[in-house]
Amino acid sequence: MTFWKNLALTFKGGSGSSRPSLGRSYIGTYGGAFLSGTAPFSYEASVREAYVENAIAQRAVRIVSEAVADAPLMPLDDKAAALIGQSLAGQPLLETIAAHLLLHGNAYVQIVGAAEGSAGEEPELFALRPDRITVEPDATGWPAAYVYRAGDHQTRFAANDGAGPVQIVHIKAFHPTDDHYGLGCLGAAAGAVAVHNRASDWNRALLDNAARPSGALVHDPGPDGALLSGEQYDRLRAEMEVSFSGSDNAGRPLLLEGGLTWQTLSMTPAEMDFVALKAAAAREIALAFGVPPMLLGLPGDNSYANYREANRALWRLTILPLAGKILDGLSRGLQPWWPDLDLRVDRDQIPALSEDRERMWNQISSADFLTGEEKRKLLGID
Repeated sequence: MTFWKNLALTFKGGSGSSRPSLGRSYIGTYGGAFLSGTAPFSYEASVREAYVENAIAQRAVRIVSEAVADAPLMPLDDKAAALIGQSLAGQPLLETIAAHLLLHGNAYVQIVGAAEGSAGEEPELFALRPDRITVEPDATGWPAAYVYRAGDHQTRFAANDGAGPVQIVHIKAFHPTDDHYGLGCLGAAAGAVAVHNRASDWNRALLDNAARPSGALVHDPGPDGALLSGEQYDRLRAEMEVSFSGSDNAGRPLLLEGGLTWQTLSMTPAEMDFVALKAAAAREIALAFGVPPMLLGLPGDNSYANYREANRALWRLTILPLAGKILDGLSRGLQPWWPDLDLRVDRDQIPALSEDRERMWNQISSADFLTGEEKRKLLGID
């Protein structure tokens, strides 16, 4: 008991010298984003390849982030509801935060008005790009400040020590080996995204070459063993590139002379099985972002019942946990203005979970050992 009592006293308080020291994290150019691949890591390049150039990853991120933004909330103050539901430059705040968490693993929300320390002024929320922010730890490893860099401009925000209003709300996904930064889905999906993109490039190259692999020109020297001269080789190569390469020349007959024969290569798309490879990579991308593959139109048993179950699993396993993490972080940051603020998703208003709600109502209503007041309390009815 003495050991556990001392351990509890060590972690008590959450700030000050009683806090345990944290290990130093790597402070990199890209805000601590963990990406697989060859160093140096580039968050912008990975986002460009996965989100901009890959339809599966982009659709998976948009499905989750847009659902988080459209999730119905429990009744709350009108000003707080307008603040949470606002759009910045046409982009909903919650959708931006959710997308940053999925891709980068970290979301930073600046609370404008918190620096003055006045709870009477209405705050403003702005979602900052996570790749532009680095965490500055103190001597014990705890965050001391958040530094935002945009080009040559640099802004430093003090980390919250419990003494004043919060300037930066840091929402992060779990990272097992980092004390300061969260781990996004982009690193786990990077390999599957690369395979999917390379397979698409291969198929596009096949279409540009008459939808089949290229072949080889075989020269038969004949009985005298004559070889092509350098001039003949250069002329033949230039003629092949100009007249027989590319999609515009697909199907054009090839006239061969001088002992030349055309030998088709044995490798075919069926042998390489790129269709199955792309489908497997697409399913792995969907798995990394927590979206059931059938909701992305990927091959599978897409019956109505399975689609309904997949939609329910998406809300239970991905959207609701992510929305809860975001709303909990915003609730803590806005406590100086709304001390009793409790941002939560109203599950009763989600159509995908209507069957669960109906089943619970039937079970509670049929429970004869419960009184009417106890039933209303279990159902959340005052």
